[in-house]
Amino acid sequence: MNEPTRYPATHDTAAVEVHRPTPLAPVYAAPLVPVTPGGIPAVASIVLPDGRVVTGYAVEPAKPEPVATKPAVSRTAVNIALGGIGFGAVCGGFVLLTTFIAALAALVHQLIILAAVIFGGWVAVQVFSASGTSSGTTVNIRKAVFKRNHFHG
Repeated sequence: MNEPTRYPATHDTAAVEVHRPTPLAPVYAAPLVPVTPGGIPAVASIVLPDGRVVTGYAVEPAKPEPVATKPAVSRTAVNIALGGIGFGAVCGGFVLLTTFIAALAALVHQLIILAAVIFGGWVAVQVFSASGTSSGTTVNIRKAVFKRNHFHG
């Protein structure tokens, strides 16, 4: 067994134990095959304008996977979707139509009231105006006498 190494405590540290693991023996001995580093990219160095040298691996941008072809959509599904869109558009049109009718009714109502006010004002001016000439016959009656339901002027 591997015993831990013990270091004595000093005046500023506590006692430290260091454990060193023991490597396990392989279950079977596989032969070592040399592998050539074909997948490791080359190291590139770049000199910056201020004179510094930056060294690193050249990384190619990630290429997205090709998009899989979408399955064909059935004609029935397209018709249902278009019907829903059409129904939504018609409902919005009905809301606008009812709003337009309500506004038109309010406008007609206000025009009727305006006509009544203007006509009533014209009638009032005709009745209460003090005009010097009138179109009828004016008779001034003084000391009128009625005898036997007969007028004597």
